[in-house]
This record gives sequence, C-alpha cells and structure tokens, in this order.
Amino acid sequence: MKIKNLFIGGTSNTFIQFFRSLFVGGIATVVDMLVLILVREAFHVPEGVAAIFGFIIGLAVNYVICSFWVFAKAKVKNRLTDFIGFAVIGIIGLGLTQLIIDPFAVDGMFGKGAFVQWEIFGGLIPTNKYYIVGKIIAVVVVYMWNFFARKFILYRKCEVEEGSPEEAALKEKREKQAKKKAEKKAKAKAEKKKKAKKAAKQKKAEKKAQADKKAREEAVRRNTK
Repeated sequence: MKIKNLFIGGTSNTFIQFFRSLFVGGIATVVDMLVLILVREAFHVPEGVAAIFGFIIGLAVNYVICSFWVFAKAKVKNRLTDFIGFAVIGIIGLGLTQLIIDPFAVDGMFGKGAFVQWEIFGGLIPTNKYYIVGKIIAVVVVYMWNFFARKFILYRKCEVEEGSPEEAALKEKREKQAKKKAEKKAKAKAEKKKKAKKAAKQKKAEKKAQADKKAREEAVRRNTK
C-alpha cells in the first residue's frame, strides 16, 4: 500500500477509510468540543444542552468531509436521504454521548451526576469540569459506533468495491464526464477566440472605411480649392 493512497483518491478499503475517519473525526471533534465549551462557558446552559449544539455543528462538518473523502466511492443516489441516514446514526451517537456525559455532569439529565457526587477525581479536577472528561470518553466510544455503523449499515450496499466492474464503470463514467467538460471548455474557448478575431477584423474594416472616407473628403476639399 502506497502512503499517498491513505490520503489521495477514492477507496472502499476499510483500513484506509478508518485511517481517514480519524482525521475527519478529529476535526469534527475539535469543532464539537469548541462549540460545547463555548456554549457552556459563555451562556451557562446545562452541559447536555451545550453538547447538542456541539453535536449538530460537528455532524455537519463530519458529513461534508466524509462524503467527499472517506466514503467517496459510495454511489449515493439521493444526498438528502444519505444525510438523513448519516444523521440518524449520529443521533444515536448523540444519545450515547448524553448517557456517557451524564454521570460526569453537575447539571445532568437526572440531576447531579454520580461521579460528581462521589468526587472521583478528588481535588485533581474541579467538579464543574468533569463533563470534559466524560466528553473525551464519549468521543472514543461514539467514534467507533459512527464509523462502523456508516461503513457496514449505511454504505454496505452502495459502496463500490475496488477492482469491481462497478468501479470500472464508475471510473469510465467520470472520465467521460471529464472529457465532455474539457471539450465544452475547449469549444467555448475556440468560440471566444473566433468572436474576438471577428470583432478585430470588423474594427479593422471600420477603421479602414473611416480612413478612406477621410481621404475622399480631403480630396474633395483640394479639388474645390
């Protein structure tokens, strides 16, 4: 396996997709965490509510990058349906996140979380920051759920396997589309060049006509004198 294959080109290889998902998940998680902390600290809303805001923004980032990089070989017929399936898996992940964070929350779904009441970290971490530890644990668990659910449930039937006839057909289709696009671009360029040449010729003719007219007028003036 070439190193560049880890980052460049479409693939249905589970290892490569898992590797790429680490990057995508990392980016989405950073966005998720920043939104979570910002909403919690700036607006003082409950940790669970802040986690929902973080989840929604993180999900949007995750979907866009996954669609064009991780699962780029999936033959998606309807982007809306695809996003809904992607979101449903994410919502289940959100439920897991809530369940994992709740015991670490000062203001959880069921009141003060068990780990906060027990002060399991002693004085090492302030109790009002326990939710960050819970979020880190949730990230790992939910990442595994999201990747494998999307890989083997959402895209199991529509993903194009490497070396398959479907991949060859898809590649041929994309090549034809690229060729058609290039031909259209070349045609437009040639048409533009043709128009420019015609305009230049017309301008030259007009300039010559004006010069001839001026010469005739000058000749008339001389004859008059």
